[in-house]
Amino acid sequence: MVTWTLYSRFSMAPKKATSSKKGPKLNKAQKAKLQQEDEERRLREEEEVRVQAEKEEQERLERERKEKELEILELRDLDRREDELNELRHLLEDNHTAVTKWKTDAEEKVKWEKYMQSDDTPDPTVQQDVNRYISLWRDDPEINIALVLKQCKVALQLIEELEVLLREATNPQESLKYQEAIINLQELVHTKHILTTEDALKRANANIDTETGNMQTVVKDDNITLCLWANLKKNPRFKGLTFEEVGHGFELPKQLAVSDIAVRILHTRYDHLSLLARMTHLRIHTPSHRSLMGGEEIPADTAVPEQGETKVDEEVKVDDETQQQRVDEEVKSIAGSEGQKSAASVRSGKSSTKSTEEQGSKVQTEVEALDEGDLTSPPVELPMMDHGVRVVDLMQYTPLGGVHFYDVFHLPPQAHHVNGWEIRQVLNKGLQVFPYPVENSNADDKEALTCPPIGVSVTLPDSVVFLETPQVARWDVAGKQWRMDGITDILYEEEEAKISFKMDSFQAFVLMQETYVNFPFQSWELRPSGQDSAVFTINGALIDLSITIQGNQCMLLSEQDRGLSHLIGKWMTSPALQRAMLNAGINIFVNEYTDKYVSNCGKDPLTEHAAYEQMALFASACAFSWSKWNAKCDAQHLVIQVCEHHGPAPVPKDSWSLYLLGAQRSQKLEITERSTDFSPDHYPGSEIHSTFIHMLQDSMSIDGIARTRECNYLFVDAVQSLLCATRPLMYS
Repeated sequence: MVTWTLYSRFSMAPKKATSSKKGPKLNKAQKAKLQQEDEERRLREEEEVRVQAEKEEQERLERERKEKELEILELRDLDRREDELNELRHLLEDNHTAVTKWKTDAEEKVKWEKYMQSDDTPDPTVQQDVNRYISLWRDDPEINIALVLKQCKVALQLIEELEVLLREATNPQESLKYQEAIINLQELVHTKHILTTEDALKRANANIDTETGNMQTVVKDDNITLCLWANLKKNPRFKGLTFEEVGHGFELPKQLAVSDIAVRILHTRYDHLSLLARMTHLRIHTPSHRSLMGGEEIPADTAVPEQGETKVDEEVKVDDETQQQRVDEEVKSIAGSEGQKSAASVRSGKSSTKSTEEQGSKVQTEVEALDEGDLTSPPVELPMMDHGVRVVDLMQYTPLGGVHFYDVFHLPPQAHHVNGWEIRQVLNKGLQVFPYPVENSNADDKEALTCPPIGVSVTLPDSVVFLETPQVARWDVAGKQWRMDGITDILYEEEEAKISFKMDSFQAFVLMQETYVNFPFQSWELRPSGQDSAVFTINGALIDLSITIQGNQCMLLSEQDRGLSHLIGKWMTSPALQRAMLNAGINIFVNEYTDKYVSNCGKDPLTEHAAYEQMALFASACAFSWSKWNAKCDAQHLVIQVCEHHGPAPVPKDSWSLYLLGAQRSQKLEITERSTDFSPDHYPGSEIHSTFIHMLQDSMSIDGIARTRECNYLFVDAVQSLLCATRPLMYS
């Protein structure tokens, strides 16, 4: 009984209140509303699921339809693939055969005409003739400057012919032979310039300027401009002189203003020093990647013999090495004579040039001759050397407008006239370089002789375009290379086309521009203007230009007039135009090393080259243009805008269609240039073809197709040459 009572009391103990609170009780209307909202949400979700399922089903069906349609198109393409490829192959082979025959006949004609001229110019392919010519001219005592300049003109033409032969040479022995002849001729031309300069300076007091009391003269021809000044007055207040007729000038410190000196500024419109730099520092190797022209791919680790090293008998190797040593000695000779640096200047630069040579010798460079450009492609970039030496990378920078030789000489003894006699002190030392800066001979003297820098100013050549401020480089005689250090106070006056600066010593200098300053292209267009006629337009990074093509002749057109007046409106072959544009500073052409400095689309070179071949075949009837989608698709495909177009009028904006080109097939795209996203889907109702030209023919008129079959082989070759040289599908 007691136990029960206790249990009851425990069980009847009051419960603790909970903290949760119930919400207000819903009435029937509110409950009904909530149920309705839940039902609507459930129905909405079910509808979304159903719509999504239907959409996915439609997409699946559409994808299957496209895949099935694509399979049908591919089967039809497979049936006609062999015929289309054979037709394209025959077209390309017929054009190539005709072009090869035409070029061979043209070369034979040129050789025959040269043979019939019967002049004294030697045959550059015959080493004995060249050596005889050099020997006879070296012994010729003629020093009349007018006659010597005519002789130099012939020698320069011979050098150009030898450079072409060197560019095309495949035999190492032939290459060494041409190099030796080129160097000998370059050295001899420079020697003749020195002799004529000495002769003019010996007669300085007979040509005194009445206003200044000094001798100053200018001599010009098509290849050089010679400015001479002889210090006869020795006026300590003399600061400098400008040769107004040619726009060249110089400034001298007081030490030189009171010295027996003569100043020479020799501007050669050719550039032998850059050629020497390349011949000295380069070792020619086969490129380690495929070229655009479809060459065989060679692994990077393939051992390629250097120039002058072949797998032949030991006797030939010894002969090549001996000839190479002779060439190297002559390179050193001309490099030393061309620079004409003072002994003091050379000594002061030994500490820096030694490190330059040691590090430069470790640089393994690769070079491949340009098809239609300079003698060789420039070397790879040389690193920044110690002591602030800045060696010019001749691939990144291009020398323009020739070389300016800035020299100071001891003034030769002048003649005195006494009682009708001319008395002259005869020195058999030749023209002597005046040492500047002068080193202090007394090492204990605390007050070293100060030699302020010397100034020079030149007017930019009127045959060159500088798209940016010109860079100045000086010639390093010891290192046989261009350097940008040691040049101060550079002032560029764009309106006057004039540049001035200062150097520590008298040296040769050159004006340079970045090689790829006009890359990458912003856009491009190849538009037909008639049968066997087209206009190729490139909108570059800094300058726009057009090239009109008619037959095998090309003509440059541009709004830029300064520096291009000698090119604009002139007809010439495609290779000649390319060389002329490069020499004028307008570079739209690529080489094996362009991708090192220019961003590109990274396309397969074989697919790209096949596109250029077929574009050239249809250049009389179709217009081709840049597309923004070319950079969006993968590396194995190209995207290009195309439309059939006749006549010289511009292409209507709505006429373009997009085409996707690959190694196996080409197709017309459904997207346009104004689409928001890229899609590789083919245009509804269009076919797929194994070649680009057969893809284009599907939408061309009968007249347009007939135009393509009537194209002259020289026109096709000229168009293809320009496309392969500029590679717009890669660098736009």
